[in-house]
Amino acid sequence: MPRSDARRNHERILAVAEAEVAAHGADASLEQIARTAGVGSATVRRHFPSRQVLLEAVFRQQVDALAARADELAASADPRTALLDWLAALTSYAATARGLATALIRDDSTTEHAHACSVQLTEAGEPLVRRAIEAGAVGEEVTPEDLIAVVTGIVLATEHGHDPAREAQRLLALAVKGISP
Repeated sequence: MPRSDARRNHERILAVAEAEVAAHGADASLEQIARTAGVGSATVRRHFPSRQVLLEAVFRQQVDALAARADELAASADPRTALLDWLAALTSYAATARGLATALIRDDSTTEHAHACSVQLTEAGEPLVRRAIEAGAVGEEVTPEDLIAVVTGIVLATEHGHDPAREAQRLLALAVKGISP
């Protein structure tokens, strides 16, 4: 179990990181996070060995909620609606949570601590996609990774717009027409 001062540092760094990422996106300065938290850069890196690990910690609670929502929707009577509801929830959150889209970008060249947000959401979406395929609501070639990549691309493309959440939902609706058989 970590010492109490280490736990406090971790919590303080994470709280500051949440505010900095909300203000500046995934490129928030790690040095600024360290200064604001009152710790050194080495302390930040000890708790969060990479920017990716820090971003995943920032978004952990909401990613957990999105995974739980997918689990709830998996029992829905209408697999297509369940999948689309989950994709809309993912898109809404990703479009309003600066930096989440960056945390979802997959990088197959790394494995250690690699993109836990993306992996968790992929696993959560898998039953929804499988049921939608079985129901003929999406093509057999569609994967959860594909859909998360589509959402990530949409969010990255709209993040600097006037109303990113609305524009992201509009583009998601256009994409859905493309994945439907």
